[in-house]
Amino acid sequence: MKTVLMVAEKPSLAQSIAKILSRGSASSRKGLNGACSVHEYTGSFMGQTVRFKMTSVCGHVMSLDFIGKYNNWDKVDPAELFSKAPTEKKEANPKLSMVKFLQVEGRGCDYVVLWLDCDKEGENICFEVLDAIHPVMNRAHGGERTVYRAKFSSITDTDILNAMNRLGEPNKNEALSVDARQELDLRIGCAFTRFQTKYFQGKYGNLDSSLISFGPCQTPTLGFCVERHDKIQSFKPETYWVLQVKVSRGQENPLILDWDRVRVFDREIAQMFINITKTAKEAQVESVSKKEKAKQRPQALNTVEMLRVASSALGMGPQHTMQIAERLYTQGYISYPRTETTHYPENFDLKGTLRQQANNPFWADMVKTLLAEGINRPRKGTDAGDHPPITPMRSATEAELGGDAWRLYEYITRHFIATISHDCKYLQTSIAFSVGPEKFTTTCKEVISPGFTEIMPWQGIPKEESFQPCERGDKFSVDEMKLMEKQTCPPDYLTEAELISLMERHGIGTDASIPVHINNICQRNYVTVESGRRLKPTSLGIVLVHGYYKIDPELVLPTIRSAVEKQLNLIAQGKANFQQVLDHTLDIFKRKFHYFVDSIAGMDELMEVSFSPLAATGKPLSRCGKCHRFMKYIQAKPSRLHCSHCDETYSLPQNGTIKLYKELRCPLDDFELVLWSSGSRGKSYPLCPYCYNHAPFRDMKKGMGCNECTHPTCQHSLSMLGIAQCVECESGVMVLDSTSGPKWKMSCNKCNVIVHFFENAHRVRVSAETCDACDAAVVHVDFNKAKCPLPADQTQHAGCVFCDPVFQDLVELKHATMKHPMHKGGQGRRQGRGRGRGRRANPKKPKDKMAALAAYFV
Repeated sequence: MKTVLMVAEKPSLAQSIAKILSRGSASSRKGLNGACSVHEYTGSFMGQTVRFKMTSVCGHVMSLDFIGKYNNWDKVDPAELFSKAPTEKKEANPKLSMVKFLQVEGRGCDYVVLWLDCDKEGENICFEVLDAIHPVMNRAHGGERTVYRAKFSSITDTDILNAMNRLGEPNKNEALSVDARQELDLRIGCAFTRFQTKYFQGKYGNLDSSLISFGPCQTPTLGFCVERHDKIQSFKPETYWVLQVKVSRGQENPLILDWDRVRVFDREIAQMFINITKTAKEAQVESVSKKEKAKQRPQALNTVEMLRVASSALGMGPQHTMQIAERLYTQGYISYPRTETTHYPENFDLKGTLRQQANNPFWADMVKTLLAEGINRPRKGTDAGDHPPITPMRSATEAELGGDAWRLYEYITRHFIATISHDCKYLQTSIAFSVGPEKFTTTCKEVISPGFTEIMPWQGIPKEESFQPCERGDKFSVDEMKLMEKQTCPPDYLTEAELISLMERHGIGTDASIPVHINNICQRNYVTVESGRRLKPTSLGIVLVHGYYKIDPELVLPTIRSAVEKQLNLIAQGKANFQQVLDHTLDIFKRKFHYFVDSIAGMDELMEVSFSPLAATGKPLSRCGKCHRFMKYIQAKPSRLHCSHCDETYSLPQNGTIKLYKELRCPLDDFELVLWSSGSRGKSYPLCPYCYNHAPFRDMKKGMGCNECTHPTCQHSLSMLGIAQCVECESGVMVLDSTSGPKWKMSCNKCNVIVHFFENAHRVRVSAETCDACDAAVVHVDFNKAKCPLPADQTQHAGCVFCDPVFQDLVELKHATMKHPMHKGGQGRRQGRGRGRGRRANPKKPKDKMAALAAYFV
């Protein structure tokens, strides 16, 4: 029996698709990477009985990066990244071992059906999957086709079964367009980012950003925000005057009339108008017009409109919105959420989709009325040729979804119902008045038929008091006439919704990447999100954009990126050559980069005005080992130490606190040690600022603290404080935290595993002796007399943390609480795990207690 391997983009999708195709008969098992499951069943494929294996990846299998040596910021000229630096595809998440997993499941398979998301990124992942499994699949005979592509837009029985019956081929051109975008963004972004980060962080201390990044899409996105900021700052309010008249007739409610001239900007002219008008005691009706108007129902929903509404009406950021939308899609509640199309296909089952909502308590009555009276034909929109518009695929309740997921689902459903409802119809009555020589008007709107605003009440016509009947020539008495002085107002900061519209209009990013670019400028501290989800640029964001404008405006204007996006779309359509587009674009940006480097002084002049030099920033903390003067600790991101006398800057571990460590000095370079800590529940370790930046031994790398230092005699080194191999990771060593007493702990110098032990002990030290059973270091513990767990009057005990029965109940495994997932403190790649002084180079992992601890943790 032949085997068909089917691959989806996410584990939850694989499960849902397998359930539909197997009619619930599939058996499931975990894959070797633990993240993906495999669902197996027997069925029919191309007229033969086969064994199906349905599994998934977790997004991209591979990611593009430079080869090893070109990732060293200190040794590589950023200009080399445009052409000289070779790139390679690496596993996107090495911990998942996705390539190995796919090869294990694909070995011996005869056919593959690709169920990746139906967009350009999905096509790219298709070929990543094929690259992994092709070498291990059975060879095709006689040119037999073995690769198939399923196209679908929702996780419904109908859509999935139709996709299985109409299998196509993966689109190589669309995959290539993604490859081109990845390489362009990598080379251009890294070159500019590395240069400006090193240049400015080496000069200024209060930039408060760990990375001064540049991106071909990210930077124009920031440019829109700063452009609005500049308009606000340069705005000069102007005073103007408005003539306002209030009239009434008998007991009727008074009417406020709008001046036909609207406003005048000259005080004397405004005074003249009120002088010639105020003598009139009556206002005469010149005309009464009634006109029936319609407010159009919305077009079908695409991604950009969903993001706009979610931000402006629901208060949800674009990145958060897309995460929720993707979850609703994989759970089968909505159709595919990434689409540019606003036109339903001719064969779209509008009635069937609407009928699913007939029993939902929130809109059941409106849906039943629509079904009984007949749905309205949707407005004609744009067919981008990708996916149908975003629609609900099954009914849901607030209790079922909850929180933001329900709010987004509710909006999507209401929007869909609105698209097939009738337009809102209203009667607009306009009455024209003359008061002396001046003309005035007042209008009133009365709803005739609410139409779609019944399901989208926030779009409704505000209720107004209707006019009493009147005719031409009727007279109203003038109750009040006044000249109002006002001022023009500056525009407000851009909202996320407005920014999304600008990005779409100028072709910056795609429906999938727009949320990422907006999130990036927030994460980089270029803008802050204010109330009403308005984006206010920071000083750093403003200076960067002004600097780009000063040196090369095309770096920040949307025009050049928009042109690149058009070229990438031509690759996707098979109308442009991948290599030619890549080479041409990189050549343009390489020239721009060289000019930018030569002209950086122009941006530096702007930086000097807004930021303080390193020497004037921070507070004295520890002494330099070269000049023995105090170095200043700069707390703003990225935190570092700066010696103004030597003009040297030393990087430190991020996302924690730094303090002086007992005024102790490094035996190698005489620098005072500092202590890094992620908090009372996390890790802490001492480090030498010089050794952290210049690895002192061959088996060490930059960025290692004392807990990874292989110095044979230093009392703070791994050699003196290492206890045993880590219980979880293969390369880490559990090191005693000598600063943690009386709540003693040891922590892995690679991962975030922590073992708490010997609480309230007076002293803990690591000896040169080792445990006969597990090769861990023997620990000497001096307990507090009042809280000693030892029998009789003993207060001291030496033994193995893991094997000694006296210590059995005094050890507890935890994971460190880190302030940020990108914690880099103390990370390194050294393979040696021993402590020296007679210790073997690779101690065994303690058997019994360590295994029990690991099992306890899992």
